[in-house]
Amino acid sequence: MSELPAPLAEIVDDFAALSDADKTTLLLELADELPPLPDHLETAAMEPVPECQSPIFLSVDAADPSAVRLYFSAPREAPTTRGFAAILHQGLDGQPAAAIAAVPADFGSELGLASVVSPLRLRGLAGMLARIKAAIARTG
Repeated sequence: MSELPAPLAEIVDDFAALSDADKTTLLLELADELPPLPDHLETAAMEPVPECQSPIFLSVDAADPSAVRLYFSAPREAPTTRGFAAILHQGLDGQPAAAIAAVPADFGSELGLASVVSPLRLRGLAGMLARIKAAIARTG
C-alpha cells in the first residue's frame, strides 16, 4: 500500500509476514507500547470513539499540519483495542496531515487480523482512523 506513511506501512508489513498466532502476539506487544497521556491531557477532554467496544478516547493536535500529534487513552484491560490505538499512534503520530488523510479507510484489512479478531473489533480500528481524519479536516 504505497499510500501509507512509511511507519504505518512498516507495521502492515510486519503483520503480513506473521502467522495468525504471531499476529495476536504482536498486537498484544504493541498494546503494551502505547505511551501514557501527557500531563496536559485528560480523558474527559478527549473525543470518545464509540465504534470501539472498549472506552477509547483520542485527541488530535493538527495545529502544525506538517506533524500531527495523536494521543490515545485506552484501558489496559482492552489489549486488542489498545493494540489498535498503538498501531495508529506508531504509524501516524508526527506524520503530515495530508499523509494521514490519504490513508485508506480499510487499511486495517491489510494487517490480516480478520481471522484472529472479530469484525466488530476491526470496526473500532476503522472508527479511530475516521475520527482522526475528521479532526484533521476540522482543523485544516
